[in-house]
Amino acid sequence: MSSTTRVPARVSGPAFVVGAAAVTGLVVLVRFALWSAPGQAADERAMQTVVAGREAELTLLSILGRVPLWSAVALAVVCLLLAARRRHWRAVLAAGIVIAGSNITTQILKHGLLERPDFGHGVHNSLPSGHVTVTASVVAALLIVVPPAARATVAGLGTFATGLTGLSTIVAGWHRPGDVVAALLVTLAWCAAGVLVHGGRIARPRAVFTTAVSGVIAALLGIVLIGVRPVAGLEGFVEASLVLGAVAAASALAIALMGWLGTDN
Repeated sequence: MSSTTRVPARVSGPAFVVGAAAVTGLVVLVRFALWSAPGQAADERAMQTVVAGREAELTLLSILGRVPLWSAVALAVVCLLLAARRRHWRAVLAAGIVIAGSNITTQILKHGLLERPDFGHGVHNSLPSGHVTVTASVVAALLIVVPPAARATVAGLGTFATGLTGLSTIVAGWHRPGDVVAALLVTLAWCAAGVLVHGGRIARPRAVFTTAVSGVIAALLGIVLIGVRPVAGLEGFVEASLVLGAVAAASALAIALMGWLGTDN
């Protein structure tokens, strides 16, 4: 009686599919949320469904203030050192591609390529969110360089950080929900590109999705505990919950997919 060992599939196929889906999703999002009157109106209204008191707003601004460029640089260096220590030079290259590609793309799109038509909701383009891109790109890089056994933990903590950053920018009035989702899609596309460069075979810890969901639930609870409330009180609870829940779900899905693309290093 003979037995065969199932060899894990190469990650290139799934990475290509995820990357193409992320780019397609970004194009659709831009055409709706930025270049259409109904999309702009819906995005603007979604941002205004929640409110924070003075103390809560100061807390949120403090959180956002902890995501400056130097923090990204420091964490990026940690990512590269982790990979270099294990002599995984492809992982070093992949992590660098994800961080640099995501943040440069976001800045080019926001300040160079994308214009916001005047449909009565302002003409200043804030899509994609730079803060969310910084946080998500570092999480993506870590998911590439850490060993498979640590990937679920990174996914959980990373989703918490990314979700809290995205939700905070909305509540603070810095970004609309579309800006946050656009940043997640940009980072997901570059994560797929980084994985293609890294190569290897699929090694997916089953707990990645669970920890990603747990992380984003913790972020939602954190926002509520800080003092964020529906603008219209109990009457606006459903609408506010749908907006924050949708952004949180997008964060969890993006990070979970990044972890799903993990390889055996």
